[in-house]
Amino acid sequence: MNIAIILAGGVGSRMKSIDRPKQYIEVQGRPIINYCLNTFEKHKDIQEIYVVADNSWHEYIVQWMEKDKITKFKGFAEAGKSRQHSIYNGLKACENSASNEDIVIIHDAARPFVTEEIINECIKGAQELDGAMPVITIKDTVYRSKDGKSIASLLERSELFAGQAPESFNYGKYKEIHDNATDEELMNTRGSSEIAYKNGMEIRLFPGAEKNFKITTMEDLTNFEAELSKEGNTDESICVRSSK
Repeated sequence: MNIAIILAGGVGSRMKSIDRPKQYIEVQGRPIINYCLNTFEKHKDIQEIYVVADNSWHEYIVQWMEKDKITKFKGFAEAGKSRQHSIYNGLKACENSASNEDIVIIHDAARPFVTEEIINECIKGAQELDGAMPVITIKDTVYRSKDGKSIASLLERSELFAGQAPESFNYGKYKEIHDNATDEELMNTRGSSEIAYKNGMEIRLFPGAEKNFKITTMEDLTNFEAELSKEGNTDESICVRSSK
């Protein structure tokens, strides 16, 4: 199986003017989380969907999934005290149905423009290696500084990439790493693939998309609204696809 775990436990601390976490802000008639849920629902190779979210939002999420006819949803996992703790909770939530050979695809609820093509590459990469992650190139010159005031060194831009989501992994290997990780290790992990790489899993990188951005700030939200208006994506059965 290919199992999607949608991370929706964030509190949106960088959008303090909004009365709810960013993933539940309603844009053009549906909450942001439902844009990615619809894409995973309609992907032919995704069999199950789990959502990691605070208990106070479960009823709200279920109501919207029913409205959008999300049938692959299998259950919730409680949000953890860090992103990686939330991922671990999601891995444990699907352990009764998942086998070690299955692929788990971890995605941020606040990345609404995930595409079928990106999901395809995640699945393909995790079949060939231990996992896969979309990345985009760094356009600006990157400097290293110890104090934020002076340049310590210049980093080689051609060797630098920014990671996106979703990230895919062999379920058995990835969960075992979490089973053996300390609380401190989970707390200090910043990216889904970081803990996999540090524990010897081979992660394939493939080209992501600038449009596959995460809504973090008010500017991101404005850009998302503008993109939807430009594309006319008001269809109740929306499924984000790659544009070629």
